[in-house]
Amino acid sequence: MTIVMTAFERSPDGGKGLARDTRVRWALEEVGLPYEVRLLSFRAMKEAAHLALHPFGQIPTYQEGDLTLFESGAIVLHIAQGHGGLLPDDADASARAIAWMFAAVNTLEPPILELTMAMLFERDKPWYAGRLPLVEDRVRHRLEQLSRRLGDADWLDGAFSAGDLMMVSVLLRLRSSGILDEFPGLAAYVARGEARPAYQRAFAAQRAVNVGQRAGGE
Repeated sequence: MTIVMTAFERSPDGGKGLARDTRVRWALEEVGLPYEVRLLSFRAMKEAAHLALHPFGQIPTYQEGDLTLFESGAIVLHIAQGHGGLLPDDADASARAIAWMFAAVNTLEPPILELTMAMLFERDKPWYAGRLPLVEDRVRHRLEQLSRRLGDADWLDGAFSAGDLMMVSVLLRLRSSGILDEFPGLAAYVARGEARPAYQRAFAAQRAVNVGQRAGGE
């Protein structure tokens, strides 16, 4: 059965790999599964055909035979549980890796997204200058906690896992803010994730789409 995932036809980040489809591409590349990508415009994402796959009109979605999934974390977990390479064989270690997946999207990503949205859409608001330091401090607090836990280890819990894949994907959103550079250990952790051949293949694939779309529109 061919795996088909959806992705932005033209990503808002211009191909920097921050959209959540990159996480799914990365997971598929890590386990060595072939897949196809169906590109969607913003208009198509709100049409009935896509809403039948993703009730909130977002990307990515994942189709494999009769199975349809949405939410990048759920998709990555499904891939990891069905194929070797992203979850440890030991049951307890596997459970801890899954806990780190949830931590990435539930504990780290919300304040990071709040910061991203503020920087993108609130710069002209009268409260921006006063609010931004508060939002930044919430992010720093989580990064301090994560940095202490990571210590000088390469990965969060032994070997690289789906927990690291999700955490690195979330932390990448901080690069433009400069906050990640305040935590050299975490910056090096992210760099290790980016250096993985599977990530490089996933990034190159989504980058090619966005570069091609820009060239075609010029």
